[in-house]
Amino acid sequence: MNASEGLINSMMPQEVSNDVLIEKYAKGNEQSVFEVRRRVAEALARWEPESQRSHFAEQFMWAQEHGFIPGGRINSAVGLDTNATLINCFVQPVGDSVTGIEDGLPGIYTALAQSAETMRRGGGVGYDFSAIRPAGSVVKGTGSRASGPVPYLALFDASCRTVESAGARRGAQMGVLRISHPDIERFIAAKDGGELSCFNLSIGVTDEFMEAVERGGTFDLVHKAEPGEELIAAGASKRADGLWVYRQVQARELWDKVMHSTYDHAEPGVLFVDRMNAENNLWYAEKLSATNPCGEQPLPAYGCCDLGSLNLTQFVRNPFSAEASFDFDMMRRVIPVAVRMLDLVLDATVWPLEEQAAEAKAKRRIGLGFLGLGSALIMLGLRYDAEDGRALASTIAREMRDAAYRASIELAREKGAFPLFDVDAYLNGRFVGRLPADLQEAIRAHGIRNSHLLSIAPTGTITLAFADNASNGIEPVYALTYQRTKLMPDGSKRQYEVQDHAWRLFVHRGGDVAPDALPAHFVTALQMSAADHLKMMTAVQPFVDTAISKTVNVPADYPYDDFKGLYAAAWRAGLKGMATYRPNAVLGSVLSVTPEEGTAPPVPADDDPLRKPFDRRPDGILEAVTSKIPYGTQEGIKSCYLTVSFMPVSGLVGGKEVTIERPFEFFMPAGQRSESQQWITASMRLLSLAARAGGSVAKALEDMRKVVWEKGPVRCGHLKKQNGTQAPMFHESEVAAVGFMLQRLLIQRGFLDAEGKQVPVADLARAYAARNQDLACDFEAPGSVPDLQHHQVTGGSKCPECGAPALRKVDGCQRCESCSYIGSCG
Repeated sequence: MNASEGLINSMMPQEVSNDVLIEKYAKGNEQSVFEVRRRVAEALARWEPESQRSHFAEQFMWAQEHGFIPGGRINSAVGLDTNATLINCFVQPVGDSVTGIEDGLPGIYTALAQSAETMRRGGGVGYDFSAIRPAGSVVKGTGSRASGPVPYLALFDASCRTVESAGARRGAQMGVLRISHPDIERFIAAKDGGELSCFNLSIGVTDEFMEAVERGGTFDLVHKAEPGEELIAAGASKRADGLWVYRQVQARELWDKVMHSTYDHAEPGVLFVDRMNAENNLWYAEKLSATNPCGEQPLPAYGCCDLGSLNLTQFVRNPFSAEASFDFDMMRRVIPVAVRMLDLVLDATVWPLEEQAAEAKAKRRIGLGFLGLGSALIMLGLRYDAEDGRALASTIAREMRDAAYRASIELAREKGAFPLFDVDAYLNGRFVGRLPADLQEAIRAHGIRNSHLLSIAPTGTITLAFADNASNGIEPVYALTYQRTKLMPDGSKRQYEVQDHAWRLFVHRGGDVAPDALPAHFVTALQMSAADHLKMMTAVQPFVDTAISKTVNVPADYPYDDFKGLYAAAWRAGLKGMATYRPNAVLGSVLSVTPEEGTAPPVPADDDPLRKPFDRRPDGILEAVTSKIPYGTQEGIKSCYLTVSFMPVSGLVGGKEVTIERPFEFFMPAGQRSESQQWITASMRLLSLAARAGGSVAKALEDMRKVVWEKGPVRCGHLKKQNGTQAPMFHESEVAAVGFMLQRLLIQRGFLDAEGKQVPVADLARAYAARNQDLACDFEAPGSVPDLQHHQVTGGSKCPECGAPALRKVDGCQRCESCSYIGSCG
């Protein structure tokens, strides 16, 4: 152990790091990082020959203790008797048919079912929706017109919210649409109203389009599906290549729509799909059109990302001194073991789908990256936003590339190359062509075990649990210190003071932390220019065979023209994609900002409790109403039991927190097996999905009442006349009758008015407060505003830790700006 390692090991772990470890990664009786690492090492070693298992378990333990951190899914699930996958993310293909397989792609509902199974096992999912025919195109089988891909996004979004992934980990999704799709404008605006909370969205941008933008030319919006008569009358025509040109647009005008949306809402992101494919090692065997949810892995249909990261802070020797250096020799020793471990994960994991297993075994993709770059540079006395910092990052990436490829070649000598390896085609790839000559010669002689080896992911909670809160992935330090608020199981809140690893080490060795004495290399994300964020990506990307997940942070007052120029610069620099974050009135600020003295803090944006999605079924007993419903049909008198469960939901109205009661689930007791009641049960489940997703239950019940069948009217319920008498009600189907009775039930509960319309939030809150006197309810003038000096909470998604509407995408991860919770990434 050298002196710097001894200094690091002498520090007590941060309390938040222990708590995150126990909550997310420690299993059974495990209580320490050592115990988790031992489980990982022993579980993966079991996939080696029996006589060598003990040796490799020791090697795998050594690598983890010297800087290798397997991905979150590996740490949380390997070696356990569960059906959870060890793979972080997948790409799910989606075709144009409703079900089945067409043109080699699963239909929309088939893809929905497959993605739900993937998320249930713990994987995030990316999709390319471009195959779905545009709105207004012909659906010949039914003689109707297509609705386009955008409405289907809500279906996948609701499914993601409903399916709880393995290990209580919520699913994450990336939706992609090609810039040439005729529905591209609708896709760009899909999240303008706060919808699709379980999606990141990106546009698949081609070189042809960017060239049209630069020269000020036109661009065709095309699809193979035949347009409807109205579109043909409006000018749609068939091109020589067989595609239909729906419209022709000015490329710059369309690009401005993308840029304005990204400037205002931080979405959609941009994927440069031609560059992704040109740099793909398997250019000869696959096409890339989508990525995993965080964007660090462009993947083919059913492709996966098997991730792990090197903690760069563990390779810094003599930090904060004139003798500070980076230990490349140790990194080169750790990398071969890390590559071997990730290769074994492909054998050890449970695959949600057979197609994913076949894809992975044919190519054996892995993604070794790094974390802690920002912290390591501070420890070395280098600025992240300076040329010497970028030069070292570039050297680290190059050395990681060469060591990883050399290790995979050695694995191929031992275990064989990946099945789709074609030596001439592989060596003709653009990225492989940049490898040193000796590595190319070794690949020709021995093959290579893994088609792809490198990926720089957002590392989320593994940096807290295993790296003492080093900086995330390739990012600079987020903040030197900050407060994190965590919601405890008993409903109380607990605050942690969280420190960046480099800052913590600096303080531990006696560094002067006075603001005017702090060294200049202690620089954080928003203290540097957007151009410097971009330059770091440009320095590292040439040495990464897949991609980099990185968020370019810009200040709220960043000029729009300069912002738009960042994306053009990224394309010219050869990057594969880009995401930005600019604080604004819609999204709020990434970092807490103290208002200037005398300035009134802003009123929080309204957060409609009627529209908030439910994350999961709450613990304990829910209030419920059950009713026996008799009804008459041509076949005689029937009955069914209907139950509606309710739960309280809080939100903000006029800056005030209010609580209402909302229906949570609709169901019929099990054991009712007739054909008609099967359909009613299906309707109940769809109603539950709408209720949990924050959809309009009132509208859903109105639609149920419009359902018809061929068996004649159904008598159910009564209509009360003005003179006090009652008349029987008749409906056009059993489903319609049930919809009517559910309306009556919700009317009696006070959730709907006498006509079945939604009762306003204010009235719902008053009614709830009247039943629960300890809950305050005030809908008058806002009056005093909650103290926002430390946390400005506005307009984000609900945080699963503290419940604040402040969950946003920062540095490739979902981060709560109120409590600093880090969610779906890494």
